[in-house]
Amino acid sequence: MRQADCPGCATGGTSLAATIKILRAACDGATVCRQPCKEREELIVKTVAITGASAGVGRATAHAFARCGAKVALLARDPGALEDAASEVRAYGVDALPVAVDVSDAAALDAAAERIERELGPLDVWVNNAMVTVFAPFGEISPEDYARVTDVTYLGCVNGTRAALARMAARNRGTIVQVGSALAYRSIPLQAPYCGAKHAIRGFTDALRCELLHARCRVRVTMVQLPAIDTPQFDWAESKLPHEPRPVAPVYAPEVAADAILDAARHPGRERWVGWSSLAAIVANALAPACFDRYLAYTAVRGQQRKTLAGPRESNLWHTVPGRHATRGAFGAEARRTGAEAGLGTTRALAYGAIAAMLAAAWVAARKIDR
Repeated sequence: MRQADCPGCATGGTSLAATIKILRAACDGATVCRQPCKEREELIVKTVAITGASAGVGRATAHAFARCGAKVALLARDPGALEDAASEVRAYGVDALPVAVDVSDAAALDAAAERIERELGPLDVWVNNAMVTVFAPFGEISPEDYARVTDVTYLGCVNGTRAALARMAARNRGTIVQVGSALAYRSIPLQAPYCGAKHAIRGFTDALRCELLHARCRVRVTMVQLPAIDTPQFDWAESKLPHEPRPVAPVYAPEVAADAILDAARHPGRERWVGWSSLAAIVANALAPACFDRYLAYTAVRGQQRKTLAGPRESNLWHTVPGRHATRGAFGAEARRTGAEAGLGTTRALAYGAIAAMLAAAWVAARKIDR
């Protein structure tokens, strides 16, 4: 797209008019150009750290920040995959620092933050994105595997926040972005440890935000609630299902998530919901949770499995899986390329949720009648 056609570029980028036009364009399904414009220039000197940056949403987010001229620190466990991702980031003409670290190790993550500031400069943005999961009924998940998901997904976020805040608070500026999920509001079967971790992140973030407000600290903490995203995790996550796992439809491309994370870092509000499915699940669960329980009991078990029978697979739960790191996963054909629905206002979001709640209630009622 031409810069002249970009609502941000056409209005000078940083004005209120630009913001309004960009939001309206997003709601209409339009795209904003990726050419340098005034709206993006503010991030040229930023230093960003992203956990879980070797694949999926983290890797896409590294690209998004690099396009804006940010220096990017990429954190994950696999040194080879990190170096590969860092090479892609450097292609934008920016500095990239790969740091191999397990986010469940608080001391190692703090040391990583120290190294990032020493080599790239003061941290302006920290994105907590690292995660692992297990696809299985709760009773089939060992205590050790359950603890591992919690240690990486929840405590990894806590550790990252601690490392970033220790440096940002002293300067009284900075933004911490927690990569959340609609599952932070509405849990689904077969992913109990992951859903629990996302709920915990939301609770932790709310508590921390209140503390920062009380202390009059200008460090911002924001959370981005994502829908199902097409990433490689469905090919390397631990699974005990009879069929290969898959994301619950509708599925979005990782670039949609990355754009939302970038925007949240640049314009940090309290929380951001991405995709109409997230809006519907969050609001509908608030309106009719019991109906949603029954609806998901009937639909979400099958909805998280492909037709392909499960075979031997490597898992990234305890160790990295070499040679399979990428941004996108196996569901590109159905992945949506726009998150325009995230620009909907509260009224329309409530309407979507109410409709979803009514449909779930009607579906449950129909099932009872059939019996």
